[in-house]
Amino acid sequence: MPKRALITGITGQDGSYLAELLLAKGYEVHGVIRRSSTFNTSRIDHLYSDPHLNGVRLFLHYGDLADSVQMVKLLYQLQPDEVYNLGAQSHVRVSFDIPEYTGDVDGVGAVRILEAIREAGLVKKVRYYQASSSEMFGKVQQVPQTETTPFWPRSPYGCAKMYAYWLTVNYREGYALHASNGILFNHESPRRGETFVTRKITRAATRIKMGLQDSLFLGNLDAQRDWGYAKEYVEMMWLMLQQDAPDDYVVATNETHSVREFCQEAFACVGLDWERHVKYDARYERPSEVDLLIGNPAKAQRQLGWEPKVRFKELVKIMVEHDLELARHELQVSRLRPAA
Repeated sequence: MPKRALITGITGQDGSYLAELLLAKGYEVHGVIRRSSTFNTSRIDHLYSDPHLNGVRLFLHYGDLADSVQMVKLLYQLQPDEVYNLGAQSHVRVSFDIPEYTGDVDGVGAVRILEAIREAGLVKKVRYYQASSSEMFGKVQQVPQTETTPFWPRSPYGCAKMYAYWLTVNYREGYALHASNGILFNHESPRRGETFVTRKITRAATRIKMGLQDSLFLGNLDAQRDWGYAKEYVEMMWLMLQQDAPDDYVVATNETHSVREFCQEAFACVGLDWERHVKYDARYERPSEVDLLIGNPAKAQRQLGWEPKVRFKELVKIMVEHDLELARHELQVSRLRPAA
């Protein structure tokens, strides 16, 4: 019998890469998706047709982290070996606009899954992964940040993730659940949503190169982040649940770069001067900013034998090359449209 995994947030960047990884390892993968009037499965549609990944072992179920009853039903029905809680309202800036919803899904949503595991009688069977975030460090108290750095979140998103983090620790200590937190620093890829700053930059740089737009509007260019490659980071999620004992791990590159540097690198990849096209817009500023994030993954390297391979310049290049193809296709389509 193959191992069975349940993933919340399977249609997101991390969920799609994790599903790929688990299918390649022979898992039966189940994903939770929210009901909507349109399908939002573009990141995982290829898994059904790829013969190497055998999409016949991929199953989707309607559910929501705001619905505890459905979570209990799913866990009773599926009896998974591993649960990966990646579902979230994941946009930090948006969390200031919808703080209550962010807290309900990102924070209380973790309670609903953890309680569902208990209610389904799976505490001794299941292994649980909680997607924690470097945003919990917020106003950083130590540079670089490690697993022992105190938290000081600076957004509703960071606060909600901190709540979910400590709940995971409490269920591990209180009920002997194999529950681990992955404190992931910023991780990007061509599958990153287009409203996130990195993808916003690479999309704009390539569209400007193709003559499809003129300018890019951004907020704080001085914010510094530790950027890694999402496809690599999901391997760490899996590794955590293969350990004999659960624990919490920082997943990072131990390098930090500013948003300004990301712009410079992305526009340089397509032969453009970023300063001619990037403009400031105060609407994209956060009410309270996280100025500097840089993680030290020494514990993960020591205990799990993991370290990142893709570094900053290569990551930007991967994203730009992907988005350049999108921009070229967009230009071709626009030329085929009949004139109005």
